[in-house]
Amino acid sequence: MVAVTELKLKRQIVEQLAQHAEAGYPEEICGGLFGRVQNDGAADVVESAAVQNVRVDNRRRRYLIGPDDVLRLEQHAEASGLQVVGYYHSHPDAPAEPSEFDRKHAWPWYAYLIVSVEAGRRRETRAWRLADDRERFLPVSIDVEEEVDSRVDS
Repeated sequence: MVAVTELKLKRQIVEQLAQHAEAGYPEEICGGLFGRVQNDGAADVVESAAVQNVRVDNRRRRYLIGPDDVLRLEQHAEASGLQVVGYYHSHPDAPAEPSEFDRKHAWPWYAYLIVSVEAGRRRETRAWRLADDRERFLPVSIDVEEEVDSRVDS
């Protein structure tokens, strides 16, 4: 599997993730990112899917995507001819930087998009991937593509 080094997302997906994060505030929210990873590590994200944070305790600082949801995300990707290219979650009242807890529970290759939400409003969105040695996160660039109106004026 090729490690994700860049996420290409449409503005609409970025806004969906922000709305999910704001609606879930002050708790962490989470979900999956679907697309295709190119040989150069660029991932074209074409869809996202929110899942329930099944963490029982400390949901303001932790999230957990349950095994059934991981399986459903993988099955959806396969049925759609896509890949799970990463996961997203929010950091309520904290920076969009991975925590030590995030590092210990992450998998290499995937992108981890974090939406920072401060006082209920999105502050920043950044992405990361776990280094192969699992000792640190590396930044993943985000390229937000603006929607293009394909209608022709006559």
